Amino acid sequence: MALYLAFCFAALMVTLSPGPDTFLVMANAARGGARLGLATVAGIVSGGVFHIALFAGGFAQLLVYSAAAFLAVKVAGAAYLGWLGLQALRSAARPAQEIVVTTDAPATTSVWPVYAQGVLTNALNPKIAVFYLAFLPQFMDPAQSLAAQSVLLIGTHYVMGFVWLGALAFGAARMGPWLAKGRVRRWLDGVVGTVMLAFGVRLALTTR
Repeated sequence: MALYLAFCFAALMVTLSPGPDTFLVMANAARGGARLGLATVAGIVSGGVFHIALFAGGFAQLLVYSAAAFLAVKVAGAAYLGWLGLQALRSAARPAQEIVVTTDAPATTSVWPVYAQGVLTNALNPKIAVFYLAFLPQFMDPAQSLAAQSVLLIGTHYVMGFVWLGALAFGAARMGPWLAKGRVRRWLDGVVGTVMLAFGVRLALTTR
């Protein structure tokens, strides 16, 4: 129990640190309301299930011991983050009157595109798997099932992430009317685009 509580504290600190997931959730919630923000969070959590399966099945080690596997996932993840960043910067460059913002997405608006964004942003980041490989053993009991402990610890981390990112989604959605203003919208898109590009470059330069 002591190891688990220590992990919860450390995982909470990691969860509160802003990353590409954070900015993606806030941007989608500001653009389309809590519904699209929560759909993004659901996608991110689904990407976490992918990492749980990799780690519990022992496949995550490939990203450490196989340079080719790590490079392939890293390039794909960096390219996707870069694409998201460029899309946001493109939106920021448009004249204010061309930007249409819906602060409360209609029920007919499909949530699947933003859900897919969440999945891909998380699943295509090999740093997450490598981080777990380095981080989790400190909080695991060798006498117990490593697979079961992996599921518990990573699952706990993503439950924290769901709560935190969900709160951010609602917060950004509540600020929707203010964020919908042309200049503010362009500024937000510019910040999100720059941050996404920065995360993409950082990921591209990452070594194992």
